Amino acid sequence: MLNTGKKFVLILLLAIILRSTGIISRPIWYDEAFSILLAEQGPDAILAGTISTNTDSSAAEEHPPAYYFALWGWIQLFGRSLISARMLSISISLGVIFLIYRITDHLFDQHTALLAALLAAILPFQIHYGQEIRMYGLLTFWLCLTTFAFLKKKWWLFSISAALAQYTHNLAAIYLIPLALTPIFYRDWKALRSLILSGLVSIIIYLPWAIHLPAQLSKVSKTYWVEQPGVEKIFTLILYYLPNMPLPNNMLMAGLLLATLTVTLAVFQTILARKKEPSTASNGIWLAYLAFTPPLLLWLISQFVPIYVERALLPSHAIFCIWLAWVLTRTKAPQPIRVFMTILILASSFLGISQHIAYKGFPYGPFAKIGQTISSEINPGDMVLHSSKLSYLPSLYFNHDLPQGYIIDPSGSTVDTLAPSTRDILGLTGYEDISSATIDTSRIWFIIYQTSIDEYASQGETNHPQLTYLESEFNLESVKKQDDIVVYLFSKNKP
Repeated sequence: MLNTGKKFVLILLLAIILRSTGIISRPIWYDEAFSILLAEQGPDAILAGTISTNTDSSAAEEHPPAYYFALWGWIQLFGRSLISARMLSISISLGVIFLIYRITDHLFDQHTALLAALLAAILPFQIHYGQEIRMYGLLTFWLCLTTFAFLKKKWWLFSISAALAQYTHNLAAIYLIPLALTPIFYRDWKALRSLILSGLVSIIIYLPWAIHLPAQLSKVSKTYWVEQPGVEKIFTLILYYLPNMPLPNNMLMAGLLLATLTVTLAVFQTILARKKEPSTASNGIWLAYLAFTPPLLLWLISQFVPIYVERALLPSHAIFCIWLAWVLTRTKAPQPIRVFMTILILASSFLGISQHIAYKGFPYGPFAKIGQTISSEINPGDMVLHSSKLSYLPSLYFNHDLPQGYIIDPSGSTVDTLAPSTRDILGLTGYEDISSATIDTSRIWFIIYQTSIDEYASQGETNHPQLTYLESEFNLESVKKQDDIVVYLFSKNKP
């Protein structure tokens, strides 16, 4: 019989395997490419790229700099390769699983702690962002550490980890506010006094960045792609929490059924536990509170300033894993219910992991392969032009030597999220419009997402306007499609 330590090591090995699957073959997208391109510029450039100094244009990168600093240090040690950058995220994710285990063990027992760690290891939401080259895993690590510090009443650790969470993502407060209200609900006034003092220390540590927060919020309120969320977010939340998104249409109803049944049974068992054993059920109810209050708070704020992005709820999902483990081990749920819930969770995990591995649609693309193909066929004087930054940055990461540029987002639009100062720091080549980009060019390799073309078609347009211009001024020589990316080759039709 394996002891607890060996079981936990096996869970970590399983987590590594699931997060390493497709670590090379899985495409990167704009946000991941941006992370690497900015981080490799160094600390001075990271600060310049994340602090807005021009209120007349879109603000700089809307996220604080902590993750980019961490990635820069990692790159110095291990290089900028895709494997290296993703290994940082995987390492952080393993730290999250460790903290989930420690939190659960403190609240309950080792058996429940092992199950919580296992759920965090296999649920696709954690797997996705345990591999992605973004700050959400690091945010989850700091907030889990903050939660652990709160439970252990290590107030110095609470102050530091809460501040680091805020330096990692501006939405850290969405989790910290419900956590800070906990002593009020428990009427623990001594803990409340200590927490207030620790919170003040955390704010002081955070002040150097907090002074830049108004510019960040101004950017989000003026030029941010997120739309105001509706009640449908109730269903998409549990989809993210269990099978994860996106799911193809033929799997969507199955995923929603699995998620709805799992959460409904968990809520029902929580209510029963509250009625039968209110004193022992309090920790489980608190976990449900931390799993679902931050999404609700984010939804309410987004009715005024749309900022609802599910990936920022990854810390709440970590607590969701602990809540599910508590339901399965501590609520005295009947054996058939526990078996049924286990089957539902495993089915959700299988559905989400298979989709995570297989999905190659928007906003992903085989940019390395496309760059290799163009490099082998490009002529002197040719240029590679991207319809938007979404394909340009991933292509730039893989193919820095290609003569390529992109069409800048319309100023002030909801997609205008890349500030001029940040473009300069990254050394990007941008054009105001398609006509200025194609002056004095003999051949153009034009790269665009099929999704972008389809969006115009859905609005009744006969063609994408950039393609309309190119087809009127150039000859179309070839069209090649790879996954959701379409590559057009145009040549001059006039001397």
